[in-house]
Amino acid sequence: MATSLKNLSTYQASSLDISGKKFGIVVSEWNTEVTESLYSGAVETLLKLGARPENILRKNVPGSFELSLGAQWLASQKEIDAVIALGCVIQGETRHFDFICMAVANGITQVSLQSNKPVIFGVLTTNNQQQALDRAGGKHGNKGVEAADTAIKMLAF
Repeated sequence: MATSLKNLSTYQASSLDISGKKFGIVVSEWNTEVTESLYSGAVETLLKLGARPENILRKNVPGSFELSLGAQWLASQKEIDAVIALGCVIQGETRHFDFICMAVANGITQVSLQSNKPVIFGVLTTNNQQQALDRAGGKHGNKGVEAADTAIKMLAF
């Protein structure tokens, strides 16, 4: 969780050589301004830490609810070593937010457990647009950076 005491873009690089690892990134098209920034942060971090561009596969899904199935499809590919799911759900006036957030968190967890691969939850669940922007490259860093770092750390586990 990003706070004034923790920046999402701060990490300690793993010593794992990821030049031969393949990463699948599934990105929600909903809240594009936010999710594109998350994607950029994830890819820049993977490349900075040694991933090869040709080993990063991107797939888009319409919204955050569809991230679980997109992640499952990527995780089912033998050559994919880790999957990063990137999305953004912003609180509205109805309980829809609660159902989507719970479904996505549970779905991504299940994909990881069933595939026995790291499937990283890079989904922002914020109260408003500004909080999302603050965590997508703003004052609290970038959740995409954190998600890429987490994927590498789980591969090194």
